[in-house]
Amino acid sequence: TAVKTGGPRAVGEVLEGIGAATLKRLPILIVQHMPPVFTAVFAEHLGARIGLPAAEAKHGEPVRPGIVYVAPGGRHMGLSGTAAEAVIQLNDGPPVNFCRPAVDVMFRDAAEVYGAATLSVVLTGMGSDGTKGAKALVEAGGTMLAQDEATSTVWGMPGSLVRAGYAHEILPLPAIGPALRAAIAGPGGH
Repeated sequence: TAVKTGGPRAVGEVLEGIGAATLKRLPILIVQHMPPVFTAVFAEHLGARIGLPAAEAKHGEPVRPGIVYVAPGGRHMGLSGTAAEAVIQLNDGPPVNFCRPAVDVMFRDAAEVYGAATLSVVLTGMGSDGTKGAKALVEAGGTMLAQDEATSTVWGMPGSLVRAGYAHEILPLPAIGPALRAAIAGPGGH
């Protein structure tokens, strides 16, 4: 998930819309453009809101289902390994799209590690971070959702993704969680 302006509230709403039972089936990786001091508190609030473990990601940490990993403020969060044994990679590389963390970094790595099994969403936020990484994800067969303009505080990031043609669906914020839940459940809804 990629978010910026208006993002903390939007992320919580989306995760609640998916539901804890469904979220337990997969890892949740969140890149929120926030200063370092705030990302740990953001993760703590998310965890309390949805009833799952949530924390700032740690370098070298194995990625596990049912855990929410939030990119630490000021650090890029990526992945290495395979879908069965993915590992968090944090780095202090230069800003991408004037951002660190940048969702483009996460999306590119997710495309390599998870490929077509990747389910991503870009929520409200300024700028175009996420668009280049979305290209890699879509080319790898992943699914990309974007928040619509009407429910976005700022339609920069999702709008950029939509204009580039990488959004499989453009949805209002209240519909994103249920759409993700349905995609995770797959055909038959289980």
